[in-house]
Amino acid sequence: MADMFDGIVMAEQRFHGEGYQEGYAEGSHIGIAEGRRYGALHGAKIGSEIGCYLGFALTWHCLLQKCTDEKSSKKIRALESLIGMIQKFPYEDPTYDKLQEDLEKIRGKFKQGSCHQLSQVT
Repeated sequence: MADMFDGIVMAEQRFHGEGYQEGYAEGSHIGIAEGRRYGALHGAKIGSEIGCYLGFALTWHCLLQKCTDEKSSKKIRALESLIGMIQKFPYEDPTYDKLQEDLEKIRGKFKQGSCHQLSQVT
């Protein structure tokens, strides 16, 4: 009689363990897939944003090259600074510690250059 109850108790523990293992494996698989999708989407958004900033900066840098006045020189220096920041951005390393911090600096530099300096085109 004791063996029969032991079998029931052991079956419950076994089923609990098997259920846990199956749930853990499935959850890990789903979590990895969701993480990849989120990472690809978020990375594409950041890449698109930075590409837009770089295109803006390179275009204005090219347009201002022919201007020789002091105002244009300041604008060119600001654009060169932005271009340099973008070129140093670690596109290939998503584990980079200061990724968000550097991205915020680029955003700030872009806003500084685009809104204030280039709004008064020479």
